[in-house]
Amino acid sequence: MIKKFEGKVCIVTGGGQGIGGGIARKFAQQGSKVMIADINDSVAKQNKNTIESLGGIAQTVHTDVSKSKDIENMVNTTISEWGRIDFLIQNAFGVSDDSTGGSAMEVTEKAWDSGISVLTKALFLGAKFAGKHLIETKGSIINISSVHGFMVAPKSLVYEAGKSAVIGMTRQMACDFGPEGVRVNCICPGHIVTENIQEQWNENPSGLKFFDQQYPVRRTGTPEDIANAVSFLCSEDASFITGHSLVVDGGLTIQIQENLGISLAKYAIENPETEFPF
Repeated sequence: MIKKFEGKVCIVTGGGQGIGGGIARKFAQQGSKVMIADINDSVAKQNKNTIESLGGIAQTVHTDVSKSKDIENMVNTTISEWGRIDFLIQNAFGVSDDSTGGSAMEVTEKAWDSGISVLTKALFLGAKFAGKHLIETKGSIINISSVHGFMVAPKSLVYEAGKSAVIGMTRQMACDFGPEGVRVNCICPGHIVTENIQEQWNENPSGLKFFDQQYPVRRTGTPEDIANAVSFLCSEDASFITGHSLVVDGGLTIQIQENLGISLAKYAIENPETEFPF
């Protein structure tokens, strides 16, 4: 049986673990060769080994998405290795400078520049350097945003601004790339329990149960949930979909907040052992 991405090539930024790791494994499972672009060489190699142990094909390239030369090298390395790019999954986010948490009065200019660069400029550069190759293959770009692109949290100016911008960039890129045969879409995940987040919840299982109550499906998400959505948007089944922001959040954002607040308050009263995560 021919796998749906047989003969295709996929780049996943931040593909070593978490959401990106799940996407890399999913695409390899479906026959694509996968370039794992990650700043953490160790986790990238571990995921590569996992993919290969399952019969997939993967390579790694050290990539700091805040650096233009790294993104250009990521693209050039992929072309050198496999001669084509069909899918560009722009997932990586990590800021190593000042903390990006805080309000407009609290965030430093350095933190703003650093955070917005990784959240938005990296996506622009990925499309810039990979664009001509994607046009050749009539491929797809998937940008990873968040439910934070629609709903905002206090003291999170940089992240909320960046993830909102990703949605706008996706729509604009879809207009430019569409006539060239390239589709551009966006995924907006809810709370996804990655390897690192699972470690935190292991120390507070009652807090995770409380989080589950926020979701109509009564669970939080997994990297596989996001990988499935990305796979769909890159497939021929989604050939008439572009510029779309697909919310994958178990129903989190569809709820009236007043009702949700009362429901969560009742849950906390009925479960006094609950340890709140923050």
